[in-house]
Amino acid sequence: MIYETLTYAVDHNVAVITLNRPTVMNALNTQMRAEITDAMHQAGQAARVVVLTGSGRAFCSGQDLGAEGNFADIDLERTLKDEYVPMLKAITECPVPTISAVNGPAAGAGANLALAADVVIAAESAYFVQAFTRIGLIPDAGGTYLLPRQIGLAKAMGAALFADKIYARQASEMGMIWESVADEKFETQWQARAAHLASGPTETYGHVKTAIRQSLSNSEEDQLELEARLQGACGRTRDFKEGVTAFLDKRTAKFEGR
Repeated sequence: MIYETLTYAVDHNVAVITLNRPTVMNALNTQMRAEITDAMHQAGQAARVVVLTGSGRAFCSGQDLGAEGNFADIDLERTLKDEYVPMLKAITECPVPTISAVNGPAAGAGANLALAADVVIAAESAYFVQAFTRIGLIPDAGGTYLLPRQIGLAKAMGAALFADKIYARQASEMGMIWESVADEKFETQWQARAAHLASGPTETYGHVKTAIRQSLSNSEEDQLELEARLQGACGRTRDFKEGVTAFLDKRTAKFEGR
């Protein structure tokens, strides 16, 4: 696929997908959703970590309300099922770690697009806002699933009902995101985090993602069984053997991602 609404690059096992509609604050239209979905699938096979970020002053302002005629006439149920669900699943089911590097405002579906990643790193000036009730909608793009699990029922309810801006530092303190970083250090920090994951035990990271995500619906018994099975798989990797050897040799492990 030729990308027109984003840029895609892979360097040193890090794939960077940059939303690139800065004149509309990287608002999501049908084409962008399809391109994000395709790029995530490509990146999951081509790299050992995937970074999603935005160009210009915003991460993503959410659904482009003016892109496809009268937004009030759009079949929202179909759009969510056919366009948003595949995009979000491409992120949550990506076999390698995913990072959202939130460089600016993340609003509505754009906020929940960011929160779908495994790790969210945001510049201090960035904010998240569940803007949906401002136009008479409920949070979508996974918002009603993610928020109660990340910040609890009370905070999730307030965020959804009031549609207040939640700045990066507050989002970090609430447990919504991994970390808030001073603007001048933001790019350096997410690049360092991405490089760390790109040189790590990639197969193990995939098992970490599976174990933690499935814990949200598993019983304790099922989770302990899953842990044992996945740990057994980790124990059969070359990276585990390298990790143990490096520990005993008192040196830094050189993981191959297998």
